[in-house]
Amino acid sequence: MCDRRRSAHLEKILVLGYGNADRQDDGAAWHVLNRLARRLGLEAPPSPHEGLEAAQELQVNGRTVFIQLLFALQLSPEMGETLAEFDRVCFVDAHTGSVPKEIHHEKLQSAFQASPFTHHLTPAACLEISAALYGRCPDAALLSIRGYEFGFTTSLSPRTEKLVDQAAGQLHSWIEHNRF
Repeated sequence: MCDRRRSAHLEKILVLGYGNADRQDDGAAWHVLNRLARRLGLEAPPSPHEGLEAAQELQVNGRTVFIQLLFALQLSPEMGETLAEFDRVCFVDAHTGSVPKEIHHEKLQSAFQASPFTHHLTPAACLEISAALYGRCPDAALLSIRGYEFGFTTSLSPRTEKLVDQAAGQLHSWIEHNRF
């Protein structure tokens, strides 16, 4: 069970993208976070190989919030500790078409989810780890972008590249209004 009580503190928001930036559209989250960073006036690296971790207090709709953008190759159990520090988190990833929309978003709940892959951890499972080990997890959402090609390059396919600005805009709206 997640404890989501908020105190009268600065709202902390995490946007956590993950995927393999060397596998074309699997790295779509890096491109979306990079574009979002520029929209927010945060420093964004020009290459996925430089990583992406930006954090800053910003004015959003007349209130001050702390926003952190983070990109990782994959989700890990250790991220539970990081998640416990935030009020809201949005996970950003690519999907392969099993989801009908090109840009999909949904509210998440903490839940243990078994995976047939030993290296695969879902956002819901990360939230459950945060709740179980730290007694707290943030309100959470997932935004996934349709990937079409998964070759060995850091460039997105043309069809996925067209979705990046739209996805960054939806994330910006989520930051401002807590909805997509």
